[in-house]
Amino acid sequence: MHGKDLKTVLRYGADLSDCRELLRNGSHSFFAASLLLPDEYKHPITSLYAFCRVADDAIDNVADPDAGLARLRERLDRIYAGDPEDDAVDRTFSDVVLRHEVPKTLPLALLEGFEWDVIGRRYQTMSDTYAYSARVAGTVGAMMAILLGVRNQKVISRACDLGVAMQLTNIARDVGEDARNGRLYLPVETLAAHGVDADAWLRAPEFNPGIAAAVQEILELAENLYQRAEWGIAQLPARVRPGIFAARTIYAEIGRKIEANGLDSVSQRAIVSRRRKIHLLMAAVRMALSEREEGFAPPLEETRFLVEACRAVQ
Repeated sequence: MHGKDLKTVLRYGADLSDCRELLRNGSHSFFAASLLLPDEYKHPITSLYAFCRVADDAIDNVADPDAGLARLRERLDRIYAGDPEDDAVDRTFSDVVLRHEVPKTLPLALLEGFEWDVIGRRYQTMSDTYAYSARVAGTVGAMMAILLGVRNQKVISRACDLGVAMQLTNIARDVGEDARNGRLYLPVETLAAHGVDADAWLRAPEFNPGIAAAVQEILELAENLYQRAEWGIAQLPARVRPGIFAARTIYAEIGRKIEANGLDSVSQRAIVSRRRKIHLLMAAVRMALSEREEGFAPPLEETRFLVEACRAVQ
């Protein structure tokens, strides 16, 4: 091997290590699930997660979020041009999206979701909340499916379902934290139906029966999508199914913890213990061995554009 080739290999290994640390410190649930993934799949998925993590931080942790978003778009342009910035995450993500032919529509939609955060968009209907979830999480599900070698549109639809379900779980878990940061993802119409005025509640967020009812609705919708996603997970390469089932079960368990906390995600945060995660990892291995009936379900209308974008890689 020439010196230049060895240098490239060593740098790639170091870059992956940096991305892995982002995963370890940024999402304990996803890190636990990733332990069941084979390296050939774990590496590109780790790179994808790292890009999503730094993109989120580039907007949340800067004085000028608009400028941060503009910089992200510039970085993404360079990533897809094969000329990434001198950054571990950008280099590995560029290699991943070009090698796997990930449609640029997907990460662009992710950035659009971040833009909605920047402008403080309010979500009037459940469809609006789905549309946001499609961008910040359905996109990740679709990109992961592509990285796992999936091109089947039905399976990609279920991957988007899983991403949206996970985001709905995040929304249900972070109601109080989001409110204290001036953000609200629970649909205004849903809150109103349970006697909660969104504007008034944001000024003084506290747990009440109306919030509990809205959180319960979100969790029920998420559970339905988790169930729909199972057939899609069962169509993935056999060696990756345990890892994806683990992500599905650990995230769904967050919903169970919220319910155990009386649906109060305003004054407390639901956490899945390490011991429970280990139990769920073992359960995921068993789930990966069982068959799943397909059951007809078209993609959510809010994720349809993501599924259609993936046709370009067939």
